[in-house]
Amino acid sequence: MEDAVQETLWIVYRRIGRLRRAGAFSLWLFQIVHRTCLRLAKQHIGLPDDVSSLENDMQLSKRPESELRIDIAAAIQSLPSHYRQVLILRDVDEMTISEIAQSLELTRETVKARLHRGRALVREYMMR
Repeated sequence: MEDAVQETLWIVYRRIGRLRRAGAFSLWLFQIVHRTCLRLAKQHIGLPDDVSSLENDMQLSKRPESELRIDIAAAIQSLPSHYRQVLILRDVDEMTISEIAQSLELTRETVKARLHRGRALVREYMMR
């Protein structure tokens, strides 16, 4: 795990200049962590560690940005309202977990669970 954290921080340091919008930081960071963990897991079990196979495994597409935005919006819109509300407050409005919990009168644990499940549902939708 320490390797993943160290590599992630190194990648963030090297690529922070490529980030176009500060509001996209959490999603961008999550993608870096996800890719790093996949790559390290592959190394650990002895699978080849080339970027093209990693991209194939993650089913990354080369869609135009406008099409990708439409797909993400549709994925978020397809969420049940309680997941969608938390996801938008966190990832679009950039509220903290505590702020969201206070605003919606929920526990921090409930907010975290809804955020995690909402993001998972968006990923599932995007992989179709």
